[in-house]
Amino acid sequence: MTTNMDDDFEVRGLHEQLSEERAVKGEAFDQRIALFTAILATLAAVTSFLGGHTQNEALLHKNEAVLIKAQASDAWGYYQAEDLKRHIAQMEVDLAPPGFGATQMATHRADIARYKARGTALKREAETLDRRSAAADGESDEALRPHTKLALAVTAIQVAIALASITALTGRRWLLWVAGAAALVGALLAGLAWF
Repeated sequence: MTTNMDDDFEVRGLHEQLSEERAVKGEAFDQRIALFTAILATLAAVTSFLGGHTQNEALLHKNEAVLIKAQASDAWGYYQAEDLKRHIAQMEVDLAPPGFGATQMATHRADIARYKARGTALKREAETLDRRSAAADGESDEALRPHTKLALAVTAIQVAIALASITALTGRRWLLWVAGAAALVGALLAGLAWF
C-alpha cells in the first residue's frame, strides 16, 4: 500500500504566502479608501446643499427687491402725475386774467394744496420703497456671498473623491495623501464660506 504524500500535506510556496498577505493588507487599505470616499461624498452632499440654499435665499431676496422696486416705480409715477397736476393748477392761477372769479381761484388754490400734499406723501412712500428695495438687494448679495467658496469646496472634495478612487484602482498610496490634501482644502473652504 502506498500513500500519496500530496494528499496529507499542503506545501505552500513563499510567493503564495506573500500574495495572501498582500491581499489581506490590500483589503484593509481598500476598506479605508472606501470609508474615506464615503465621508467625502457626505461632506460634498452637505456642502452642495448649503450652496444651493444660499442661491435660493439670494434669489428670494432679489425677487423681493425687484417687486419693491416696481412698487417704488409706481409711487414715483403717481408722484410725478400729482406734481404735474399741481404745476398745471399753479399755471392756471399764475396766468389767470385779472377779472377771473374769486371762487375759481380758491378752487385752483385748494387743488394746488391737495396735489402738493398728495405729491409729498407719494414722494415719501417712493423713497421708503427705494430704501427697502436697496436693503433687500443687499440681503441678496449677502446671502450669495458664501456661494463661490462653497462651490469651490464641492469641487475640491470631488477631486479628492476622484483621487481616492484612483488610489484604490492603482494601489499608489501617495495619491491618498494628495486626496487628503484636496479634501482638507474643500473642508476649509466650506468652513470659511461665511467669514
